[in-house]
Amino acid sequence: MRLGIIGGSGLYDLDDLDSAEWRRITTSFGDPSDDLLFANAFGAEFVFLPRHGRGHRLLPHEINYRANIAALKIAGCTDILSVSACGSFQETLAPGDFLLVDQYVDRTRGRERTFFGGGIAGHVSLADPNCGRLRDEVADAARRTGIPVQNGGTYLAMEGPGFSTRAESRLYRQAGLDVVGMTAMPEAALAREAELCYATLAMVTDWDSWRDAERGAAVSDILAVMHENVTRARRIVRALIAALPGSRPTCSAGCDRALEHAIVTPPDLWPEMTRTALRDVAGRVIG
Repeated sequence: MRLGIIGGSGLYDLDDLDSAEWRRITTSFGDPSDDLLFANAFGAEFVFLPRHGRGHRLLPHEINYRANIAALKIAGCTDILSVSACGSFQETLAPGDFLLVDQYVDRTRGRERTFFGGGIAGHVSLADPNCGRLRDEVADAARRTGIPVQNGGTYLAMEGPGFSTRAESRLYRQAGLDVVGMTAMPEAALAREAELCYATLAMVTDWDSWRDAERGAAVSDILAVMHENVTRARRIVRALIAALPGSRPTCSAGCDRALEHAIVTPPDLWPEMTRTALRDVAGRVIG
């Protein structure tokens, strides 16, 4: 089993790495956000990818999500933990709190959201878009560190880069959604197409814009909370890595078999160029 971690720059500054090396990965879907950090700690290998690039150079809609997921698959990752900031719609999720997401509402637009097309049609199930097994393992890691994490909640993926209006924020709150962010989709959907186990650890940084008494989400407030959030997220990541099994267990949620019956185009009709590209992420079924 090899864990891939997608997150911000402070997350990979772990104190107890046995080895670490940045490597460039090329994919059939373009370049990922940055080089990948291949590291070893506690006898386990893992790979880190800065989602926005080192120095936070990319806006959410500028990220090549397909290349990021493909690069992690090429790097041998079997599981992906996504760590990202979010705003909260709920009084029970205050700035500084952590949420393990189990559902998404996707309101992004214009992003490349599938590896399929170009003559090969595929449709994966996203009824349960996060891996329940991996989510529980992250929850267990958090428990061992003593950091409270809510296991289960719905993430509204917005396009950005601007934050919500008050009307939008109140609408999503009334709909019963829990948090809002800009990066989890189509990332989660692409991970499913690549047969990777995927989980999102959302770090609450603000109340979004639904509270009348507050000015709404602002970068200065978010960054002030982020530093402490990242420090605690590193502790969770460290505990997760230390408990990784040597080999990948069969996924009880079926993430590792997501393409079993997903491709509907007969193989004799597959264009060779598309087949070649898909080998990066779907080699088990594409051949």
